[in-house]
Amino acid sequence: MIGATVEVGEKIWDPMDMNRWVPADYAREAELANGRSAMLATVGWLWPATFGTFTSDDVTTTDPIDAILQADPQWWAQFIVLCGVFEFWKYQKKNEGCSYTGGGEPAVDYLNLYPKDPEARKTLEVQELKNARLAMIGIASFLSAHFIPGSVPLLPDGF
Repeated sequence: MIGATVEVGEKIWDPMDMNRWVPADYAREAELANGRSAMLATVGWLWPATFGTFTSDDVTTTDPIDAILQADPQWWAQFIVLCGVFEFWKYQKKNEGCSYTGGGEPAVDYLNLYPKDPEARKTLEVQELKNARLAMIGIASFLSAHFIPGSVPLLPDGF
């Protein structure tokens, strides 16, 4: 399985022994899905402070948590519907035999960036998993630093 690398002792990383209740493949799919969300969240957290915001009368702050609260409920409804459409599409592609987590023909590869060589695919999938894990730790540290000032040594108060 992808992710059983030297950092985790060449085995599936499962410190809480969750594989007794959850199949490892399902847990890996969830880890990748959450990791991809964390990668987007990290960019969304850093972008407004670095590059500014879009012109808007609704959201007037660069503070990510305050911006969530300022967003119009209609926007959130549209966002939830869009997420549902993506999840349905992923489900349909999985039923067609495509993969959105690696290990098969990709569900989306418009630019033909996914390598044909199996070894290069494995390398790319391990890189994505490691970046996803780092992003999950990163966004958790941003949230901690925001709500508990001084809890993350390298982040300033109010981050």
